[in-house]
Order: sequence, then C-alpha cells, then structure tokens
Amino acid sequence: MAGAIEAGIEVVPVPGASALLAALAGAGLGAERFTFFGFLERRGRARAEAIAEIAATPHTCVLYEAPGRVGATLRNLVEAGMSERKCAVARELTKKFEEFRRGTVAGLAAHYGEEGPRGEVVIVLGPRGEKQVDEDELRKHAAALRAEGKTPREIVAGLIAMGATRNLAYRLGHERAP
Repeated sequence: MAGAIEAGIEVVPVPGASALLAALAGAGLGAERFTFFGFLERRGRARAEAIAEIAATPHTCVLYEAPGRVGATLRNLVEAGMSERKCAVARELTKKFEEFRRGTVAGLAAHYGEEGPRGEVVIVLGPRGEKQVDEDELRKHAAALRAEGKTPREIVAGLIAMGATRNLAYRLGHERAP
C-alpha cells in the first residue's frame, strides 16, 4: 500500500463496517499490528495517560477525534515527543469528500492549527521509529520538558517517543533538576 501511495497512485479503501479499518488500509503506515484507542478523553489525567501510552507504543496507533479537537490532539502528540512520527488524518471515509492527509505529526499539527477538518476523523500514527539517541541528548530534552512544567510521567513518555528504553526514560524522567 505504501508503495502505491509513494508512486502517486490514489488509494481508495473498500467500504467496510468500520472507519478504523478503512483508515488503516488507506493510511499506508503499516497495519501488521495496531492498537485502537477510540476517542481520547477531552482533558485530565486519563487523556495524559492515553497520550503517554500512545507515545510508548512501538506499533501503529489509531484514534478517533472530533473535528474541532484534531489540531489540539496533534499538538498534544507533538508535546509528548512524537513530532517526527509518520501520521495520517483521514476524514469522511467512504463518503463523497473522503480525504487523507499524510505527513509527520508536527506537519499535520501545523496544517490543522486551530481549525480542524469537517466530518468524522480518524488519526493513524505509524510505528515508532527505532533510532539511537544519546543519553546527553535525552537528558537535555528531559530538562526542557521539566522546565515547561511537565510531569515525570509526561517526561518519560516524551523520552520513550525519542527512542529511549523504558528504564532509561524512567531514570531520566525522575532525576532531580540540577
């Protein structure tokens, strides 16, 4: 699927029982393994925990979102360290105005800004890239997040999203500021 999209071929999923499956098929981000998060809580601890879980999940993640909250959700994902993660925002699946926007989380957050798309929306986050990051870079990022007032849990999620192991992220996320 990804090869067809990269070649400029329009991919149109066959209508099914669920927008989830149509979005996975049309996003082209890998559907071998995925976690469906449904609609996230609007605010509070449950939302923060879900975003931390998404950041820590190495495989594809799918969530539904209300059109007016798409930009805010994408910004929350950026804040959790998922800026460069591949993403697709699908709307109005199997309908006349079906649309897929693909890019990075940061790029799509900038595109949607304060005004979300119209219609029903599915956000698909591709698998987390496995990258090597050095501990000093992670420590600096943790300090920056701490300075922004992020909780240790949010810091850990951000570090994991950057490629840190869980143990290292936990240790750095709970270090006292120098």
